Amino acid sequence: MAARADMFSMLDPSLHLQKAQRELANFQQSYLEHPDGAFFTARVDGRLIATVGYVAYDQRFPQLDFGHERVVEVLRMYVHPDWRRTGLASKLFAALEQRARQEGIRRMYLHTHPFLPGSISFWEQQGFSVVHVDDDPVWRTTHMNRFLAAGER
Repeated sequence: MAARADMFSMLDPSLHLQKAQRELANFQQSYLEHPDGAFFTARVDGRLIATVGYVAYDQRFPQLDFGHERVVEVLRMYVHPDWRRTGLASKLFAALEQRARQEGIRRMYLHTHPFLPGSISFWEQQGFSVVHVDDDPVWRTTHMNRFLAAGER
């Protein structure tokens, strides 16, 4: 919850708690038991310092049409401030990508926001391309995807 509050400080703190509680209630089913789910962590001396995962994409953005393609949504990329700019996020994502390839995932999707410093350029460095930017003056949600199959588009 602290990570969410850190990234989205403009939101009401009670919203962080409500959303986090819902996510925790479904965490095992969405990330660990579902065939299109995965979650990776990095720890130092038992202390959690970074996370990233993916879940089956739920088609909730009508402006994106992935058809019946098998798509996962990359979520929960977080690196503790003391460990940022060390290459840890790239290494953690590489492990996640490798898992997706092993599972036969053909496309990875994510969304981010320009107010998160370096987020768009980080994902572009990981091979993602911008496919849509919402016309919203506050959030400007930036939708990105990455093909994993041979003959990537």
